[in-house]
Formats: sequence, C-alpha cells, structure tokens
Amino acid sequence: MRLVLREALLIFRRAPLLSALSVTTIAFSLFAVGLFGLVAVNLQQALRQVAERVEIVAYLLPGTPIESITLAQKDIEAFPEVASATYVSEDRALARARAELVEFRDVLQELERNPLPGSIEVKLKAGFRDAEHVNEVADRLRGFGFVDDVRFGRDWVEKLDRLQQIAAAVGLVVGAAFAAVAVIIIGTTIRMAVLQRSREIAIMRLVGATDGFIRRPFLLQGAIKGMLGGLVAIGLSYGAYVLINRWLIQAAFFTREQAGTVVIFGTLIGLFGSAASVGRHLRRV
Repeated sequence: MRLVLREALLIFRRAPLLSALSVTTIAFSLFAVGLFGLVAVNLQQALRQVAERVEIVAYLLPGTPIESITLAQKDIEAFPEVASATYVSEDRALARARAELVEFRDVLQELERNPLPGSIEVKLKAGFRDAEHVNEVADRLRGFGFVDDVRFGRDWVEKLDRLQQIAAAVGLVVGAAFAAVAVIIIGTTIRMAVLQRSREIAIMRLVGATDGFIRRPFLLQGAIKGMLGGLVAIGLSYGAYVLINRWLIQAAFFTREQAGTVVIFGTLIGLFGSAASVGRHLRRV
C-alpha cells in the first residue's frame, strides 16, 4: 500500500500543472453541484416549515355532546399519521376570530348568536403531510357521524407535494450532469498520465508486473483528485454561503453529513473516472 501511495503521489509530482488543473476543474464542477445543493437544502427547509402548517380541520355539528368529542379526539390521536388533535369549542373559535380578524372586530362584537361551529384541528406527523396521507386521514374523519365538514386546502397540499417532487428531480438531474463532466475530465487526465508513462509501464510488464499492480496508483490518484476537488468545492460553497448570508438573505449551510457526502461523492467520481480510463488505455500501451 505504501508503494502504491508513493507512486500515486509521484504522478502528481511529475505533472503538477495537469494535476492542479484536473483538481480545479473537478472542484468547480462539484462547486456548481454544491451551489445547487445549497439552494435545494434551503428550499427543502422552507418546504418543511410550510408543511408543518398542514392541518386538517373537522367541523362539528351543533349540539354534539362533549363526551363524544373527547372519545373521538382520543381515537383520532391514535391514528398513526396524527401528531395531535385539538378540540376548539364554539366560544373559543369566536374569541380567536375576534383576535385575528381585527378588521371585523366590531361586527363580531355585535353578534347576538355565535355562528361559528366547534371543530377538531388535526396536525400530522412528519412524513405524513403529503396529499395521499392527508386525503386518507380526511376520509376517516368524515366517518364520524357528528362531523359536518372536513377542510384541509386540497389544492394547496397537492401543489406543495408537486413542488417537493420537482425540486428532488431537478437536483438529481443537475447532480448527474456535473458528475458526468467530472468523470470525463478525470478520465482524460488519467489517460494522459498513462500515455506519459507508457515506456515505464512497458518495462514494468517485462519484469512481471500485473495490470492490477500498474492500475492501483492511477486509481488512487483519481480518488485523491476527486477528494481534493470535493474539499475545495465545500470551501467555495462555504464562501458563497457567507456572502449570501451577509448581503442577501439568511440561509442554511450543509450539515456535516451532507458536506461529507459531497467529498465522498467527489472521491467516488475520481475513482470511477480513473477505473473507466486506465483499464481501456492500459490495453493500448
């Protein structure tokens, strides 16, 4: 292993400009992915905050006994999708309307009879706030005989669902495109290194070196380039994050796990690009 590492580092020393160029190109390819990743991370965070506001409101028939409501509340809280179920009485609904609808406060103060129904407000657990689960819970709530109507903003929930799916799909496509560019760049670098050492490789074969032995330094070199490119990309992404925070908006940065994933992704790209290139070009030497 020590010999393989020494050979890989020797390749860097023999072609420092080419190695620096390949690392820089990989870094900027991954930096582009990182910038899009930052957008995706902040978009997902914003969508999660919006999704936390998803709730289902079951409006109750007038005169429903409080005992029936209490039992139903316990049954609803036992649903696997439900985080909480809160009963809002008619009086509380009116008090809330007076506090929140300031422009109608005078009208609401002069009411002789409370026109607002009681309700059960249902909040869902994370992972169950998509349109499918919301619809399922709403249908179950309609099954209670004293429920007059169920509202949850169907169109709004479905649009939120579609937006999350589009964000995930675009992120996958952009990431794959830049990964392909990085693989091509690394492959070209490795090919030039193989051709540059063609005479040395021929001599190594004459003294009995196997293709696997010859290939290992090139694979390690590609992995190191990919790793360095990933580290530089994280550094550039952090610089962009600081500038965005200072001059534009408050944003979130990658977690340690997400940053580590970018570096590992770069390492795997380098390894894959090297493997794809060195095997093909060793046969020509």
